Amino acid sequence: MDPLVDSYGRRIRNLRISITDKCNFRCTYCMPAEGLPWLKKAEILTYEEIERLARLAVRMGIEQIRLTGGEPLVRRDVPELVRRLRQIEGLHSLSLTTNGVLLKQLARPLAEAGLTRINVSLDSLVREKFARLTRRDQLDRVLEGLEELEKYPTIRPIKINAVAMRGFTEEEVLDFVRLARRKGYVMRWIEFMPLDADQIWRKEDILTGAEIKAIIEAEYGPLVPIQGDSAETARRYTFSDGVGEVGFINPVSEPFCSTCDRIRLTADGQLRTCLFATEETDLRTPLRSGASDEELMAIIRHAVWHKELKHYIGDKRFRRANRTMSMIGG
Repeated sequence: MDPLVDSYGRRIRNLRISITDKCNFRCTYCMPAEGLPWLKKAEILTYEEIERLARLAVRMGIEQIRLTGGEPLVRRDVPELVRRLRQIEGLHSLSLTTNGVLLKQLARPLAEAGLTRINVSLDSLVREKFARLTRRDQLDRVLEGLEELEKYPTIRPIKINAVAMRGFTEEEVLDFVRLARRKGYVMRWIEFMPLDADQIWRKEDILTGAEIKAIIEAEYGPLVPIQGDSAETARRYTFSDGVGEVGFINPVSEPFCSTCDRIRLTADGQLRTCLFATEETDLRTPLRSGASDEELMAIIRHAVWHKELKHYIGDKRFRRANRTMSMIGG
């Protein structure tokens, strides 16, 4: 079968699947304190529907799938979905992004179901700051979840993702570095992006990856680059002593659109070819109307062919995405 490519020649290998728009946090950079209008159950793809679309995507060349939300672990029986997806022949990697609150209960079932990689979103190690940002006093539960994850070596690496925000992140950079080096976690900072429901994002609030790297190097000396796949979103580094890894995802200061290999499926079955897309392709309707595999693959291929060139953040042509991050899926 022909590879899945867009009109700019980018080969698409990475699919992120949101399985719910609900979340048990109310992070200030994502959604209002009162939450958002949630999708109705009938609007959300079933596990059977997700599995079918995932199988078709892998047939078309998708190699990596990441499950996201909202918060994916608030949906019932997530390990069962993981088990189903792990059985897809040709899928190289299955990962999940979570805020970690439910990991103490679910780390073992996820490992037994076949999850191979995980990202835990954690923006602060200070209880008061964590509670102020997430509007939930749950830092201890997240740290307990990370401790539980360490018991299951089949889920590696354990990555911690922190949104980098000026005036909030700087003072904890070295604390996160020390934690990552001590525990063997991969620590990554993601530049603050305009995907917040309250639309409070300002370019001035971005703390760039280069600035964080400078903070680390002032303490530890020059970081050593790690060469990876050209489509990776993170600029990866280790330390001169070889202990630990840090990474910087810089979609605003150093866009990586030219090598983007990702598409997204929302919880309600809409295909998005860019995180900042203003248009989506409906897969749920044809899926539930009896479309054949060939018809669904043709719809996907047509959408991917029209994938956006880039997101234009910081450019006068930039337009906000038509959904917030929690509704799109991370």
